[in-house]
Amino acid sequence: MSVAELVVTKPVLDIQNVKKIYGQGETEVHALRGVTLNVERGDYVAIMGSSGSGKSTLMNILGCLDIPTSGQYRLDGVDVSRLNDRQLALVRNRRIGFVFQSFNLIARTSALANVELPLAYAGVKAVERRRRARAALAMVGLAEREDHEPNQLSGGQQQRVAVARALVTAPALVLADEPTGNLDTQSTNDVLAVFDRLNRSGRTIVLITHEPDVAEHAKRLIRLVDGRIVQDERLK
Repeated sequence: MSVAELVVTKPVLDIQNVKKIYGQGETEVHALRGVTLNVERGDYVAIMGSSGSGKSTLMNILGCLDIPTSGQYRLDGVDVSRLNDRQLALVRNRRIGFVFQSFNLIARTSALANVELPLAYAGVKAVERRRRARAALAMVGLAEREDHEPNQLSGGQQQRVAVARALVTAPALVLADEPTGNLDTQSTNDVLAVFDRLNRSGRTIVLITHEPDVAEHAKRLIRLVDGRIVQDERLK
C-alpha cells in the first residue's frame, strides 16, 4: 500500500482511552472514564446519552473546545491532544464544521456573508469566499436566499445556513450538537434530509442528540452512560 493510500484510510476520529476529570479531591468529577472510539471517513454517527452521561464533554473534546485529561485523540491524523490553544483554533477552523442548536448566525447580515465567515477568518480572498459560500448554500437548497438576513428566514432555513457555514471550509468532520433541538417537525425533517444527503455524498457526520427519531438517521449509534460507551451499534 502506498503512502497516499495510507493517508486516505486513516480514520477521521481516533480516540484512545480518553479520560476527562474536572476538579480535585472531594470535588473531582470523572466526566469521561476511558472512551475509545474510531470513526471512519464517510461514516454517520449519532451519540446519545442522558444528562451527566459525558455526552457534552465528549462533544467538546471532539470539537477541540476542550482537551482530555489523559488518553489520545487524533483528528484526521493530527494528534490534537498535544496542541496549544492557537493550534487548536486552527484545527477547529480548518478541519471541523460546527452546527449548533442555536444556529449562531450573525443578525442583520446576509446568509451569504454568514456562510463566508469561516473563510474570512482563514484569510481566503473575497472572490473565492463568495464562490465557495454560494456553492455551500446551493448544497443545502438555499441558493435563492443568499441575500436574506436571519430574521427573514424560518428556523429550519437558519439551521440550513448554519450547515452551509459548516461545510464551506471542506472540513474532515461535520459535528452537529442537537441541531434540531429548536426546530418544529417539518424543519427537523428538512435539516435531517440535508445531513442524509451530505453523508451519501461522502461527508463524515457526528450528531449529538437526545432524540431517538433523529439518531435513526445515522448509520451508527453510540450511547454513553456515566462517562463510558455502553452501546456501539451499526444501524445501517
